[in-house]
Amino acid sequence: MSGESPRRRSIFARYLLMQIPSGFAVALGLWAFVHWGPLTPVIAAVLFCVWVAVEIALFPVLRIGYETGGQRAGVEAMIGAVGRVCQDLDPEGFVQLGHERWRALAATGPLPIPAGTRVRVREVRHLTLVVEPDDAALSDPPVG
Repeated sequence: MSGESPRRRSIFARYLLMQIPSGFAVALGLWAFVHWGPLTPVIAAVLFCVWVAVEIALFPVLRIGYETGGQRAGVEAMIGAVGRVCQDLDPEGFVQLGHERWRALAATGPLPIPAGTRVRVREVRHLTLVVEPDDAALSDPPVG
């Protein structure tokens, strides 16, 4: 893993730390089979190495579950999103965000925002987006 980013190494380290409890359980079970059962110490060591190799081989598949630490989710992910006004916001109306249509409230107060204007989500109040015209909207003509 020498040519990888520090972030990916950090995720791999977190993954390995999460495997420590199961590693102790596997080692304890193998020790019990060696001590009270038919398993030899060499076979137990080989089985433990196989278990470690399987855990490392599963990392690319399970990595997605360990990458969510720095990503926003839910309402936080909507803040800063850019959409288009479907009908005039005077001060309320609807905006299109991706494939979804949301009730919106103009953050500009009593000044209406015309349909087709690009807007950015400033906050979310319950299920209503509070939006303001996007800075890039000045150079982007409204879509009718």
